[in-house]
Amino acid sequence: MEYIRLSNGVEMPTMGYGVFLVSPDECERCVTDALSVGYRMIDTAQAYANEEGVGNAWRKSGIKREDLFLVTKVWISNAGEEKAARSIDESLRKLQTEYIDLLLIHQAYGDVFGSWRAMEQAYRDGKVRAIGVSNFQAGRFFDFAHYVDVKPMVNQLQCNTLIQQQGIEPLLAEFGTRMMAWGPLGGQGVDGIVKSDELAAIGAKYGKSAAQVALRWLTQRGIVAIPKSSHKERMAQNLAIFDFSLTDGEMAQIAQMNQHDTGTVTFGDPQFVKYLIENYG
Repeated sequence: MEYIRLSNGVEMPTMGYGVFLVSPDECERCVTDALSVGYRMIDTAQAYANEEGVGNAWRKSGIKREDLFLVTKVWISNAGEEKAARSIDESLRKLQTEYIDLLLIHQAYGDVFGSWRAMEQAYRDGKVRAIGVSNFQAGRFFDFAHYVDVKPMVNQLQCNTLIQQQGIEPLLAEFGTRMMAWGPLGGQGVDGIVKSDELAAIGAKYGKSAAQVALRWLTQRGIVAIPKSSHKERMAQNLAIFDFSLTDGEMAQIAQMNQHDTGTVTFGDPQFVKYLIENYG
């Protein structure tokens, strides 16, 4: 496993297991399998309704808490200082832990500044080791990061070989913020990564699949990836990317695959914002 160092010195694995759209009934089994093949970072969220499954799985695994990196996110319905503070305590209870390694604001809507104050307090109180945001695109990220006291340590964005988020990288660097990639192998309107002939040809040199090349490309950029699979064998394959490195030429070749630099989800679309707030706010 490789690690990145966040702005506050916390070390974070560059590969984790994501449980987005993993049902509550399946979550404990999936996380148990992920831990058994070597994952030590699990990414969940209040909105996924499966924090309990993550908590049950790691508790039964026998793995020491200090050897795990747990990530969760404050949802829109819990926005605001008081509600966010209560939701953090609820997430701690569901995850069966005294602290969360990384806590993110899930969406850039609602009283995000109130939520951040609660997160800053939780950070100072030792309930959270690092704090950040998710799905904050460039303009919104700058506005937010400029005004808060503790600068976001992570911004989790849709990012993969076809959605490379190169444009926001200098802005994140300005605030010492690291990128975390959701959808690192596609999804949400992005297809073709795992079946890419170009990635497969590169992978053939190393005995690796197109998916493994795509994940390695991200981690070599210093971007944290959280692929999801319900199959134990695929989980292990996704993790087996640290025994090879792509050349500078291969990294540059893959950079030419970029198609939708900022993503396929239009987070600034008023209809999308209206849908989220009216249905989940």
